[in-house]
Amino acid sequence: MIKVKNLSKSFTREVKDSRSRKKRLKTKKEDFLAVNNLSFEVGKGQIIGILGPNGAGKTTLLRMLGGILTPSCGNIQIGDYDYEKDKNAAKKEIGYLSGNTKLYNRLSPRELLTTFGSLYDMSNEDIQKSIENITKIMDMESFIDNRIGNLSTGQTQRTSIARCLIHSPKVYIFDEPTLGLDVISSKSILDFMKNERDKGKTVLYSTHYMEEAEILCDKIYMMHKGEFIEEGTCKELKDKYNTNSLRDIFIKLASERGDLDEA
Repeated sequence: MIKVKNLSKSFTREVKDSRSRKKRLKTKKEDFLAVNNLSFEVGKGQIIGILGPNGAGKTTLLRMLGGILTPSCGNIQIGDYDYEKDKNAAKKEIGYLSGNTKLYNRLSPRELLTTFGSLYDMSNEDIQKSIENITKIMDMESFIDNRIGNLSTGQTQRTSIARCLIHSPKVYIFDEPTLGLDVISSKSILDFMKNERDKGKTVLYSTHYMEEAEILCDKIYMMHKGEFIEEGTCKELKDKYNTNSLRDIFIKLASERGDLDEA
């Protein structure tokens, strides 16, 4: 469902210029790779976890897959659609959720979903049927007509996921979907991902909660400094490193690279 080949993204940043002889150090610009030559595939009916600390490149990777960022080089294919040839069609196959998604506080969830359904060229009848179905799936009956600005954090996150559901996408790309949520809200979102996986949907999501990924993912990619430093099923990784903790595996790999303080 997702095919990625030789994907990279570079940015320019300012750093201190140590060559300056003046007391006040000058800055210079340098290029760096936030994502460095990644290739992988994700099939139908799979939940794939991208694990790593803040700054690992997870968000940059998912934004490229969601069509928000343009890669510096490489190729992305979603289903039958190649981003270079038919990006708009590819994006219609995706439900994308970022950790800092902003919603329209003056609207109700029902009004928001109606608006996004129209953006996907859905008929009014299909939009209303989809909203009715989503309201039950995400347990939104008690607040579907309340203003989003008055909702709790968990209710707002469920509304964000509902927005991704409205057009019944084949692929979900979630960036830190449980960040900052309480245990009950987090469980409802994890259960949702499992249910969509069981329907044959593809779920790709990032997290730095290693324990969460252990119980959810069919396959895991550990990411650090823009690269995958390890991959495999949870069992494969634990057997390979003779440990019951994904966190211990990541710390070991970061330590071997001399990056422990940054991880």
